[in-house]
Amino acid sequence: MLLENRPEFVAIWLGLSKLGVIIPLLNTNLRKASLLHSIKVSKCQALIYGVDFIDAVSDIMNSLDPKFPLYRIGNLPDKKISNLNDNDLTVLMANVSSAPPLLQEKGSYNDQLVYIFTSGTTGLPKAAVITNSRFMFMAVGIFMLAKFKTSDRIYTPLPLYHTAGGVMSIGAALLHGATVVIKRKFSASAYFMDCIKYKCTIGQYIGEMCRYILAVPPKPEDKQHNIRIMFGNGLRPQIWPEFVERFNIPQIAEFYGATEGNANIVNVDNTVGAIGFVSRIIPSVYPISIIKVDADGEPVRNAKGLCQICGPNEPGVFVGKIIPNNPFRAYLGYVDQKASEKKIVRDVFAKGDSAFISGDILIADEFGNLFFKDRTGDTFRWKGENVSTSEIEAIISNLVNYKDCIVYGVEIPGLEGKAGMAAIYDEKATLDVHQLSIDLKEHLASYAVPRFIRILSKIDLTGTFKLKKKIL
Repeated sequence: MLLENRPEFVAIWLGLSKLGVIIPLLNTNLRKASLLHSIKVSKCQALIYGVDFIDAVSDIMNSLDPKFPLYRIGNLPDKKISNLNDNDLTVLMANVSSAPPLLQEKGSYNDQLVYIFTSGTTGLPKAAVITNSRFMFMAVGIFMLAKFKTSDRIYTPLPLYHTAGGVMSIGAALLHGATVVIKRKFSASAYFMDCIKYKCTIGQYIGEMCRYILAVPPKPEDKQHNIRIMFGNGLRPQIWPEFVERFNIPQIAEFYGATEGNANIVNVDNTVGAIGFVSRIIPSVYPISIIKVDADGEPVRNAKGLCQICGPNEPGVFVGKIIPNNPFRAYLGYVDQKASEKKIVRDVFAKGDSAFISGDILIADEFGNLFFKDRTGDTFRWKGENVSTSEIEAIISNLVNYKDCIVYGVEIPGLEGKAGMAAIYDEKATLDVHQLSIDLKEHLASYAVPRFIRILSKIDLTGTFKLKKKIL
């Protein structure tokens, strides 16, 4: 299904799922090769699409079977002629019986419900498998841990094809009876105005959204809302206190987890910058850990060939133990089994066991609070030190009035390691490079100061407002 945010989005996949149909939820930003790849990798047998995407669908039709079924939602604009042999879904639905269909078999917790694609920050999107039990676990988990109420109104401008908006927010409505206000597209300037208009009590964010909202000039409405909780992932510690203070947010429920993974955590006590908590006293209660890895992101093993757990404030990679017969700890992975296998590490804490390896570098403090540091592929080494790109990006963005910034390492012939490159979005050419140089030396260690500055006139974001780094 290729459809923009709208109430019918939920009604369609929910109704079809009751018939046993698995719905791949396609990223609406995809075009041509990426869109075709997503359709094929998820083994689609038909496509429901919104009329806004008629050109995107037309571009790939020559690469699909001529008899591939197409169902369109929405009327064609005036003077718009379609060369697609599609069906108007609204017309078809008007002519079907309203009687409940006869089901072939009863559904179970382990049945596949939808496919949700990864954001594509590191390559082509991969289709992650979401079962009934996985959907319920994620939706119920955030609802209970963040202390949502059935009387809450949740504001989400996030795409419904992604886990955060499509499972966590929509799940609060489907499973708990809360109200969800769906925004078609995110607008930084309209965010809190919408929350006031629709009397929302919970707001959702993801990726760089909070930074974009913070970059909007202050106005009286900033604190005239009834938001009691903001939840999401991607709120950087460097702007967390300022965001909370300016918009008067009582609670931030920052969560962490991968769509395809088997471990999710939530910050439930407002610890600034934390993405969750794991007890150091009874760590076995929740089978997740941070393990030591080498410069290539590969696990560091002891004499017995097993992985090693990191100590307090020691960076390592987040893993979740796989328990096959446990619906909440099983690893479902991707539709592509080869891609799934790459995310599994074996012989973790005992011979024969296995865990989902996230590829994210985290640290845990002495109390068990977890903090995101970087992606394993993004950290680079310079002058004998490991450099976290995520931290530098946040600092630079703050220094240049919340502009988009991407930091990565580049090789210099004859020198060991990689030097830092900071790519900064500066469409209007207002960046003061000299002042930035002075500020960076004040705020960063010498080895962490980027050696190169690259000015970008445009920047690419994923559908979940994450900056695309690999293409640079």
